[in-house]
Amino acid sequence: MSFTLPPLPDAEDTWGPNPSYAKLPIHEVPYAPYSKADKLGRVADWNDLDGNKNANQNQASFAQASSTTQRGGRSGRGRDGQAAFGSGTTNTFAYFHVEDESSFSLVDNKIGGPRRAVGFGGRGRGAPARGGAYAGNTRTSTQRGRGGNLNARGGQMNRGGRRGWKEWDKNAPRRESSVAINPAWKMLEEIEFTRLSKLRLDVDEPETLETYGRLYQYEKSYDRVNTKTERPLQIMDRIRYNTTTSDDPVIQQLASRNVASIYATDSILSVLMCAPRSVYPWDIIIVREGDHLYLDKRDGGPFDTITVNENAAEPPVDPEKDKEKDALNSALSLSLEATYVNQNFSFQVVKEDAPPLDFEKPNPFYGPDEVEPLASCGYRYRLFDLSLNEDEDIKIVVRTEVDAYQPSTGKGDNGLMTIRTLNEFDSRAPGAGGAPDWRSKLDSQRGAVVATEMKNNSCKLAKWAAQSILAGAETMKVGYVSRANPRDNSRHVILSTTTMRPTDFAAQLNVSLSNGWGIVRTVTDMCMKLPDGKYVLIKDPNRPVIRLYAVPMSAFTGEEEIEEEPIPEEEAE
Repeated sequence: MSFTLPPLPDAEDTWGPNPSYAKLPIHEVPYAPYSKADKLGRVADWNDLDGNKNANQNQASFAQASSTTQRGGRSGRGRDGQAAFGSGTTNTFAYFHVEDESSFSLVDNKIGGPRRAVGFGGRGRGAPARGGAYAGNTRTSTQRGRGGNLNARGGQMNRGGRRGWKEWDKNAPRRESSVAINPAWKMLEEIEFTRLSKLRLDVDEPETLETYGRLYQYEKSYDRVNTKTERPLQIMDRIRYNTTTSDDPVIQQLASRNVASIYATDSILSVLMCAPRSVYPWDIIIVREGDHLYLDKRDGGPFDTITVNENAAEPPVDPEKDKEKDALNSALSLSLEATYVNQNFSFQVVKEDAPPLDFEKPNPFYGPDEVEPLASCGYRYRLFDLSLNEDEDIKIVVRTEVDAYQPSTGKGDNGLMTIRTLNEFDSRAPGAGGAPDWRSKLDSQRGAVVATEMKNNSCKLAKWAAQSILAGAETMKVGYVSRANPRDNSRHVILSTTTMRPTDFAAQLNVSLSNGWGIVRTVTDMCMKLPDGKYVLIKDPNRPVIRLYAVPMSAFTGEEEIEEEPIPEEEAE
């Protein structure tokens, strides 16, 4: 389609277009749709007209030029969220500045008035935010957008506003992997958490195969403890075992009888079931031996400690430059403190002088040479059927743990329970996650305290609920333990104790056991297709992704480091 410039009449006493234009058909009138909020950067554009590429290209640009069509760069969205008319088409009259806009700067008015932004699109919006000042006198033009400008409306960092896309991960901590990944390892699979969240598998009630250990009765007086009648947390020497799956003698006996094809513990299985909630890195060692699959943990790995505020917006971090700076509230120190508090609380709230509840067999890990007394702990080996139909025979044996029992008031069985603790370190310290002061809010506003803990420790609480359900516990005791002094992590006091049903608690946390079983079935099916050997499932330290690696059989046993030691040159010769 060609365009012929119409003759321009030589009329000195008229203004406006030629009256003959009104005779043109409506479809021949050139028109480009635009929104009222669009910024017009050109008076006319002759370059888009075929046959006139070499025409006069004189262009007039406005001083307030910008490539965005909406204030703040929201791409043609009106205030009501609807797309502005014409925003979906290419703006013919948009003006693109061909020079680098790095010259955009701020003029410092040292007389005392507010600093104003000088540059394209300033319009007086460059004044510093209330209560804050610029760190320097220069800013690139890319920071003018909504949320990207440190002082723009809705993006004020000093008032808790949204951060720009370039500032989002600027201060995010870079965590290290829970295990050093050898370059020689072969990555087999990579699964994102979004895929894991969509899995579902309904599992019937399990069968309890064997029970081991001894349980003590729970002391009911701790249910009446409050902030005014707090009790000190005692240090008690008791033995409690956390043996990995393949080293469990009971699981070895069950595997020799081919009771199931998959073996795991409740702590390992709960991490896998609640993987989409996890933020901190973790790893699970998977060993395939014939038709059997073992899910193991590493000694000293993340399964031996308890996390603190893992899901908080700004979780605790370990200091990098200065190891002594705020080491009291670092992520590692808080994790060790939480583990210490959880163990001693479960030791203290049981009555060892009351008649114990003995299971069918004694503790399988307690040897005759042990001197210290055993802690109240019972092991229940339960069989779950993961088969999808009658033709399949996929079962898993899980070693579950319970911590105490509640005497039955009637003729029924004694109620089994699990015991856990939430600990407060310092509500004003970095990484506290906005938690209120427990001593002033726990009695009057317990709901606010619980809601904050559910937000900051979503993964940890979800794992506790899953472990209690797997063990078949009727109740779950959660103690609130705080430091006696915020600057001393060695002395603690018990402020309160609450009781809840594991299924109700899981519903409050929006924990889906069917989703957890779907994740377990997917991972185990993926591993059962692999040849015999050792594998490791690693959660990426900084991304919501899990990866499966094939590793040598000597990995994580201490033999791999010896084999990889370099041979001296003299011996090599």
